[in-house]
Parts: sequence; structure tokens; C-alpha cells
Amino acid sequence: MRIPVREIVFPEGDRQEIPHNLHFNQLVDINGYPIPLPLATTKMIAYRVYRISSRSTRNEEITEYSLEIVRPAELSQFLA
Repeated sequence: MRIPVREIVFPEGDRQEIPHNLHFNQLVDINGYPIPLPLATTKMIAYRVYRISSRSTRNEEITEYSLEIVRPAELSQFLA
């Protein structure tokens, strides 16, 4: 039996396990939770999922969500 593991990978290389799936190009907060749109402000730390990869070990099926930082200028297109 394989255990499903989901991890977000920050631009600096740090990893954090998360309990849910993400989608390509989805905006997430610093804890890996989806950011509801439209945004109220651009003054936040936001990341975009730019790559999804998976790998297997003996007991785990690991899904990695690579993140890139989204600048405030880019976030302005998601304002209400």
C-alpha cells in the first residue's frame, strides 16, 4: 500500500507537506491554501503553481507542487 503525500516546493527550495491537491496556475498563500478570487488587496504574499510532478518511493506516492512568487503588479489583475 502506498501513502499519498503532497508537498509544495517554495522558490528557495524549502518543502512543506499539505493535506490537499492543487491545480496548475492556481494562486496559493504561504501555507499552500488556495487564495479566493477576486482579491481585496495586492498586499499579500502569493505564489503560483507552475509545475506539478510526481515520484514514487517504496511506500509513498509523492506529488510536488513547485511554486513561484507572484509580484504585486501581477496580482493587480485579480482585484475586485
